Amino acid sequence: MPRYPTRRATSAGGVVCDDRADHRRWVLLIARRNAAGKPQWTLPKGGLEEGETDEEAALREVREETGHGAVISHLLGTIDYWFVWRPDRIRYHKYVHYYFMWWDGLPAGERDDEAEHVEWVPIDVALVRLAHRNERNLVKKAMEDTPTVTQPPRSGSPATSLER
Repeated sequence: MPRYPTRRATSAGGVVCDDRADHRRWVLLIARRNAAGKPQWTLPKGGLEEGETDEEAALREVREETGHGAVISHLLGTIDYWFVWRPDRIRYHKYVHYYFMWWDGLPAGERDDEAEHVEWVPIDVALVRLAHRNERNLVKKAMEDTPTVTQPPRSGSPATSLER
Protein backbone atom coordinates (compact mmCIF):
# COMPACT_ATOMS: atom_id res chain seq x y z
CA MET A 1 0.00 0.00 0.00
CA PRO A 2 1.49 3.39 -0.98
CA ARG A 3 2.17 5.92 1.77
CA TYR A 4 0.65 9.31 1.13
CA PRO A 5 1.46 12.53 2.97
CA THR A 6 -1.22 13.31 5.57
CA ARG A 7 -3.09 16.58 5.96
CA ARG A 8 -5.95 17.77 8.10
CA ALA A 9 -9.08 19.32 6.56
CA THR A 10 -11.94 21.07 8.33
CA SER A 11 -15.50 21.69 7.18
CA ALA A 12 -18.66 22.89 8.88
CA GLY A 13 -22.36 22.47 8.30
CA GLY A 14 -25.76 22.39 9.86
CA VAL A 15 -28.71 20.31 10.87
CA VAL A 16 -31.29 22.98 10.02
CA CYS A 17 -34.59 22.34 11.84
CA ASP A 18 -38.11 23.72 11.84
CA ASP A 19 -40.72 22.64 14.42
CA ARG A 20 -44.00 22.68 12.53
CA ALA A 21 -47.65 23.01 13.43
CA ASP A 22 -47.99 19.25 12.90
CA HIS A 23 -45.87 18.88 16.08
CA ARG A 24 -43.02 17.33 14.13
CA ARG A 25 -39.48 18.53 13.71
CA TRP A 26 -38.49 18.90 10.06
CA VAL A 27 -34.92 19.01 8.74
CA LEU A 28 -33.36 20.47 5.60
CA LEU A 29 -31.53 17.99 3.32
CA ILE A 30 -29.64 18.31 0.06
CA ALA A 31 -29.05 15.76 -2.70
CA ARG A 32 -25.86 15.67 -4.72
CA ARG A 33 -24.17 13.08 -6.91
CA ASN A 34 -21.60 10.73 -5.38
CA ALA A 35 -18.45 9.51 -7.15
CA ALA A 36 -20.50 6.83 -8.93
CA GLY A 37 -22.89 9.48 -10.28
CA LYS A 38 -25.84 8.45 -8.12
CA PRO A 39 -27.79 11.02 -6.09
CA GLN A 40 -27.41 10.79 -2.34
CA TRP A 41 -29.03 12.79 0.44
CA THR A 42 -26.75 14.57 2.90
CA LEU A 43 -26.62 17.53 5.27
CA PRO A 44 -25.34 20.85 3.94
CA LYS A 45 -21.65 21.40 4.71
CA GLY A 46 -18.44 22.70 3.21
CA GLY A 47 -14.90 23.89 3.75
CA LEU A 48 -13.83 26.93 5.72
CA GLU A 49 -12.68 29.99 3.81
CA GLU A 50 -9.61 32.00 4.86
CA GLY A 51 -10.16 33.70 8.24
CA GLU A 52 -13.61 32.18 8.72
CA THR A 53 -14.78 30.58 11.98
CA ASP A 54 -16.49 27.18 12.01
CA GLU A 55 -19.80 28.90 12.81
CA GLU A 56 -19.46 31.43 9.98
CA ALA A 57 -18.60 28.65 7.52
CA ALA A 58 -21.57 26.53 8.65
CA LEU A 59 -24.02 29.39 8.14
CA ARG A 60 -22.49 30.34 4.79
CA GLU A 61 -22.55 26.76 3.51
CA VAL A 62 -26.18 26.29 4.53
CA ARG A 63 -27.12 29.52 2.71
CA GLU A 64 -25.03 28.70 -0.40
CA GLU A 65 -26.21 25.10 -0.77
CA THR A 66 -29.88 25.48 0.25
CA GLY A 67 -30.75 29.16 -0.25
CA HIS A 68 -32.03 29.23 3.35
CA GLY A 69 -30.79 31.28 6.26
CA ALA A 70 -30.45 29.84 9.75
CA VAL A 71 -29.65 30.71 13.35
CA ILE A 72 -27.13 28.57 15.25
CA SER A 73 -28.25 27.13 18.57
CA HIS A 74 -25.21 25.02 19.50
CA LEU A 75 -22.56 22.59 18.29
CA LEU A 76 -24.34 19.29 17.71
CA GLY A 77 -21.27 17.17 17.05
CA THR A 78 -18.11 16.61 15.06
CA ILE A 79 -17.62 13.83 12.54
CA ASP A 80 -14.14 12.79 11.50
CA TYR A 81 -13.01 10.40 8.79
CA TRP A 82 -10.06 9.62 6.53
CA PHE A 83 -9.90 9.72 2.74
CA VAL A 84 -7.28 9.83 0.00
CA TRP A 85 -7.49 12.53 -2.63
CA ARG A 86 -5.86 10.59 -5.44
CA PRO A 87 -5.20 13.42 -7.90
CA ASP A 88 -2.84 15.01 -5.33
CA ARG A 89 -1.86 11.72 -3.65
CA ILE A 90 -2.70 13.14 -0.23
CA ARG A 91 -4.37 11.35 2.68
CA TYR A 92 -6.73 13.63 4.60
CA HIS A 93 -8.07 13.40 8.13
CA LYS A 94 -11.26 15.42 7.80
CA TYR A 95 -13.23 16.99 10.64
CA VAL A 96 -16.75 18.27 10.02
CA HIS A 97 -18.36 20.39 12.75
CA TYR A 98 -22.16 20.27 12.60
CA TYR A 99 -24.35 22.82 14.35
CA PHE A 100 -27.96 22.55 15.44
CA MET A 101 -29.67 25.41 13.58
CA TRP A 102 -33.14 26.82 13.32
CA TRP A 103 -34.45 27.97 9.95
CA ASP A 104 -34.65 31.78 10.08
CA GLY A 105 -38.19 31.84 8.66
CA LEU A 106 -37.33 33.79 5.53
CA PRO A 107 -38.07 32.56 2.00
CA ALA A 108 -35.25 30.73 0.23
CA GLY A 109 -32.94 32.89 -1.86
CA GLU A 110 -30.44 32.05 -4.55
CA ARG A 111 -28.30 28.98 -4.08
CA ASP A 112 -25.29 27.47 -5.81
CA ASP A 113 -25.29 24.41 -8.09
CA GLU A 114 -23.67 21.98 -5.61
CA ALA A 115 -27.00 20.43 -4.65
CA GLU A 116 -29.40 19.07 -7.24
CA HIS A 117 -32.29 19.05 -4.78
CA VAL A 118 -33.08 20.77 -1.50
CA GLU A 119 -35.91 19.39 0.56
CA TRP A 120 -37.55 19.85 3.96
CA VAL A 121 -38.51 16.47 5.40
CA PRO A 122 -39.74 15.20 8.77
CA ILE A 123 -36.82 13.91 10.84
CA ASP A 124 -38.06 10.31 10.63
CA VAL A 125 -37.92 10.55 6.82
CA ALA A 126 -34.42 12.10 7.00
CA LEU A 127 -33.25 9.11 9.05
CA VAL A 128 -34.19 6.82 6.15
CA ARG A 129 -32.92 9.07 3.35
CA LEU A 130 -29.51 10.16 4.61
CA ALA A 131 -26.68 8.27 2.91
CA HIS A 132 -24.22 8.31 5.81
CA ARG A 133 -24.72 6.70 9.22
CA ASN A 134 -22.73 9.41 11.01
CA GLU A 135 -25.11 12.05 9.63
CA ARG A 136 -28.13 9.94 10.64
CA ASN A 137 -26.71 9.82 14.18
CA LEU A 138 -26.49 13.62 14.25
CA VAL A 139 -30.09 13.94 13.08
CA LYS A 140 -31.19 11.49 15.80
CA LYS A 141 -29.40 13.71 18.30
CA ALA A 142 -31.18 16.78 16.85
CA MET A 143 -34.50 15.00 17.32
CA GLU A 144 -33.79 14.59 21.05
CA ASP A 145 -31.82 17.79 21.74
CA THR A 146 -33.18 20.73 23.63
CA PRO A 147 -31.76 23.71 21.73
CA THR A 148 -30.03 26.50 23.63
CA VAL A 149 -31.57 29.08 21.27
CA THR A 150 -35.32 29.04 20.70
CA GLN A 151 -36.79 28.82 17.23
CA PRO A 152 -37.28 32.26 15.66
CA PRO A 153 -40.91 33.27 15.09
CA ARG A 154 -42.19 32.89 11.54
CA SER A 155 -45.30 33.48 9.53
CA GLY A 156 -45.34 30.20 7.62
CA SER A 157 -43.49 27.01 6.82
CA PRO A 158 -41.19 26.62 3.84
CA ALA A 159 -42.11 24.64 0.79
CA THR A 160 -41.14 21.00 1.13
CA SER A 161 -39.13 20.62 -2.08
CA LEU A 162 -36.93 22.94 -4.11
CA GLU A 163 -35.40 21.43 -7.24
CA ARG A 164 -32.74 22.91 -9.44
